[in-house]
Amino acid sequence: MGLLRVCLSPREWVYLLSLLIPFVVYNLVLKALDIASLPGDHRLAQTLNLMQSDICFNLGYVLLWIGLFAMVRKGAVRWGVVLFFHATTVLVVMVSMCAYQYLKETGTTLDYENIAEWILKFDGVAPILFQEIPLSIWLLLVAALLYATLGPLIVTNVVERWREWSRGSSSSEMVEPSLLGPIGLFLWALVFGLLSVVAGSSLAGAEDTSLARDPFINVALTGFEGPTTEESTSDPSTATKHPPADASLVQTSQTKKRNVVLIHLESTRARSVTPYNEDLKTTPFLEELAKSSLLAERAYVVLPRSSKGSVAVNCGIEPPLYPGPEFEPGGIPAPCLAGLLKEQGYNTVFFQSATSSGFGDLVDNFGYEEFYPPSTMDTEGFAVTNTFGYEEDMMLKPSEQWLKNHKDAPFMAEYFTGTGHYGYECLGTRYGDKGFAEDDQLNRYLNCLRLLDIFLKNLFDQYKELGLYENTIFVLFGDHGEGFKEHGRDMHGDTIWEEGLQIPLIIHAPGWLESGERVEGLSSQIDILPTVVEMLGYEVKNGKYPGYSLLHEVPEDRMLRFSCITNRTCLASIQGSEKYIYHYGKQPEEFFDLSKDPFEKQNLISERSKEEIDERREDLIAWSTGVNAEYGDILMSGSVYSGE
Repeated sequence: MGLLRVCLSPREWVYLLSLLIPFVVYNLVLKALDIASLPGDHRLAQTLNLMQSDICFNLGYVLLWIGLFAMVRKGAVRWGVVLFFHATTVLVVMVSMCAYQYLKETGTTLDYENIAEWILKFDGVAPILFQEIPLSIWLLLVAALLYATLGPLIVTNVVERWREWSRGSSSSEMVEPSLLGPIGLFLWALVFGLLSVVAGSSLAGAEDTSLARDPFINVALTGFEGPTTEESTSDPSTATKHPPADASLVQTSQTKKRNVVLIHLESTRARSVTPYNEDLKTTPFLEELAKSSLLAERAYVVLPRSSKGSVAVNCGIEPPLYPGPEFEPGGIPAPCLAGLLKEQGYNTVFFQSATSSGFGDLVDNFGYEEFYPPSTMDTEGFAVTNTFGYEEDMMLKPSEQWLKNHKDAPFMAEYFTGTGHYGYECLGTRYGDKGFAEDDQLNRYLNCLRLLDIFLKNLFDQYKELGLYENTIFVLFGDHGEGFKEHGRDMHGDTIWEEGLQIPLIIHAPGWLESGERVEGLSSQIDILPTVVEMLGYEVKNGKYPGYSLLHEVPEDRMLRFSCITNRTCLASIQGSEKYIYHYGKQPEEFFDLSKDPFEKQNLISERSKEEIDERREDLIAWSTGVNAEYGDILMSGSVYSGE
């Protein structure tokens, strides 16, 4: 114990402990709240097990600063130690609070890559942070930061006056300082620091590794660890050749050059539109349309992101599972439907009500000849309905003009909507609004879907008035779903449950499918291209697209695989009615029987064998590696466009 003896004045002890004690309590309380917020019953032993890393980190932190204060007693170096003490504590306090709120909002732990992404895209992230984080959290963070900066000085001066200490007498009574005590403290601080890493990496079990780590330790370690082996970095030039890379269309005796219209329904989940939920009357026009259309009952996205859904629909291939490459010249490794039809004499056009920057590059890669974003349209009189743009009716006038100029030749058109996206500013418009839900945010979202439905009716009326309706194939699809904390997450990018993945998919072709066909098996956005190609009577040569035509039954044993947009956050797969979710150790794995539990309330992971779960996990990792290899693996050090 002699090695732990240090020479500090009463004033120095008060100064140190007035910050270190609240610091330790603050960190441990936040971690306890994190554990309490997780699903399931957490016993004391399990809670302490998950807090081992935090306890060790905080003990090591306390011993480190006591040792530094005891070793460096005066001069400029001492002032440097004091400033570093406050700056480091402020940093750890901020990381702990961010990690607490991130777990509360998303259900997963905060890592270095999340922070790096926020910094790179701060302009886009800042509005969401300030709108979504409760005022109470901001006030708590500000109070903690103010105390970490000024608290020790104020407390020390108050105690000093109360005890009537004399700075001179305090120092004169002290014995000659020794280095043995500080060195002993440094050694113990190192031991506890190593234990905090070990406890988080092994003692809690593989599935809880990130949660079992102290938040600051987890951020630091994930920064050093970098990508895992299945996500090793490489240059896009290393991309493997995609099977339909050289594909083209050839006419057959069945070829009929009907017009093709893709209608992108922003943030539209299946459960919130009437054809998939007859008790919810948000989309009466879509409900009526579905009665004489092909409807996919279990249609899914690959990755819940607008640009990714657009790649899957337009190009018939799985999109890259990381942000960016689809926006780069030549970034899509297969010809897309617009380009294929352009070679067959089709005119092509893309209309967009969303103001998201960068989509012009995406449209070029799809092969569209003309692009009409909001900057080319008259916005007067049209309401802003979301963070990315206006109500869809603003596309009707330029659509009408273009169609009149091109109605005598076959064409392909896409309408990219924005209403439905976050912001949900759909109350008080010229179409009025309705009360669909008690929750304000959900009600605003459902009213956005109602506005989309009104636009669909207006658009179909336009095609009928111009005499184009009868000769057109209409494909209506959700780009992704939307979460409202059903599983702790808002919006869509990392919402891997059914509310984020399952979408409406309806194909309407007048004179065809009039009795209302239903696809009961698992279907995907990548099935749209082969379905449309077959409906037009073309055949694909020099390549094969991976999807299935929905004019036929899809294989019963088909497995669909999914990914979150944030790297190393979540993957999932569905086969039949069985769904597995892998969270990269940030939260426990999940397994659901969707036939009995469509809202994913009962996690059956404990009822499945280790061999089955290992096989599903390995399959997902191999799949994600293979998909990214077709684009060139993720460049961790690069700054790439993230889409919507």
